[in-house]
Amino acid sequence: MTSHLAFPPPPGARAYPLRTTRGEFAVVDSSPAAGEEARGVVLMLPGFTGSKEDFRLLHEPLAQRGYRVVAVDGRGQHESAGPLDDESAYAQRELARDVLAQAEALGVPVHLVGHSLGGQIARAAVLLDHSPFVSFTLVSSGPAEISVSQQQRVKLLRDALAVLSMEEVWEAIQAMGPPEEVGGPTRGLGDQDQLRRRWLGHSPAQLLATGRQLCTEPDRVAELAAVPLPFHVLSGAHDDTWPVAILDDMALRLDAHRTVVTGAEHSPNADQPLPTAHALADFWDGVGPGRPPAAAGTP
Repeated sequence: MTSHLAFPPPPGARAYPLRTTRGEFAVVDSSPAAGEEARGVVLMLPGFTGSKEDFRLLHEPLAQRGYRVVAVDGRGQHESAGPLDDESAYAQRELARDVLAQAEALGVPVHLVGHSLGGQIARAAVLLDHSPFVSFTLVSSGPAEISVSQQQRVKLLRDALAVLSMEEVWEAIQAMGPPEEVGGPTRGLGDQDQLRRRWLGHSPAQLLATGRQLCTEPDRVAELAAVPLPFHVLSGAHDDTWPVAILDDMALRLDAHRTVVTGAEHSPNADQPLPTAHALADFWDGVGPGRPPAAAGTP
């Protein structure tokens, strides 16, 4: 974890290295608000080129609902260390084992949340061992590979990373204009200096390996549906990475609770944080011994 923080943690939260059996991972950790009954612990995994800060607008409203939220940088993301040129360290199974170690380090069963790429890594962890988890929410994360248009954009990014430094790639993206949904390091919560520092904190090998995963991920929904956990599929009303109709179908196949957040796109946690937080907390509040709430809702 770096010695200085690019992003100050949100009010009531602290940033620190979570020590696990697989190394240290940078986290932002917020406790339930004073006077609120503790209702559970949440582990949140960010997406491609993203970081734990992508969830920072969720900490306060979820704390008000009684939830402890732990958002993590995965191996090689932002403030979590990882090899710069060894892609094998970022094989999906290795990243999934990291998630299991993070959950173990928290010491209690957790509600697992994965955004985009983080959802696919979280899915791999659940398929390895679902016992550390109370529920699993996929946020804007689909059943298999990303859309063809996004695959083309991720390929451009991977091609650039193969021949340019991280700084040079950043400058090239700035010159090209607004980035795409999945491979856009200049999108996010923060100013351009903060986002640049976050981008430079990523391992090139992590981006190369996980970018390839996004473009080749198989459909494992049937496997996931056999796992005895409550599932929640949450997305914005529009998504170019996995079209909303595909996410609707995945939710049906999982018999999952479904939330579509009005006014949000690929990152409802950033686009519409309050409705997203309320939808997450409503789902967790209603999780019983094996089934999610029956009715799907649109905030």
